[in-house]
Amino acid sequence: MTDTVSMGKAVPNFTLPATGDKQISLKDFKGQNVVLYFYPKDSTPGCTTEGQDFRDNHAKFKRQNTIILGVSRDSIKSHENFRSKQQFPFDLLSDADETLCKLFDVIKMKNMYGKQVRGIERSTFLIDDKGKLRQAWSKVKVAGHVEEVLAAVKALHKA
Repeated sequence: MTDTVSMGKAVPNFTLPATGDKQISLKDFKGQNVVLYFYPKDSTPGCTTEGQDFRDNHAKFKRQNTIILGVSRDSIKSHENFRSKQQFPFDLLSDADETLCKLFDVIKMKNMYGKQVRGIERSTFLIDDKGKLRQAWSKVKVAGHVEEVLAAVKALHKA
C-alpha cells in the first residue's frame, strides 16, 4: 500500500467517526462519486463559508450522484455543533489521529501569526463511482471553489 493516494488509482478504503453517531467508510459509497473536502477548523470564517457553499449546492451534487464529506481534525462534538449551526445536509468526519489527512497528504507547515504550525491545508478530492481519485485541489481559495468542484463532477458524467 502506498503512503498517499495517486491520481487515477483506487483510493484505499477508510473508516472514520462521523456526525450523527456514525462510522463512515469509503466503501459505503460504491456506485457514487465522493467529494472529500479537508478544512482546517470548525466554525472559523473560511471553513464556515466553504461549508455553506457546499451546503447551498448540495442538491446539485446529489443530482450528480455525488456525496459530500467534510474532514478536519476537530472532535465529533465540535463537528456536531458546527454542522447543526450551519445546517449542513452532509456528514463531517473526525480525523483526530490524522490517518486520512496523511493518506491525502494535506498536513502542511503553515504560518499562523508569524509562527510555523502544522495544520490542514484546505484541499478537496473527487473520487469517482468506482473509488478512483479523479481530481485534486490543494491550497484551495474558498471563493468559487464549490462551483469548480461541481463542474468537475459534471464532467465525469460526460466522460
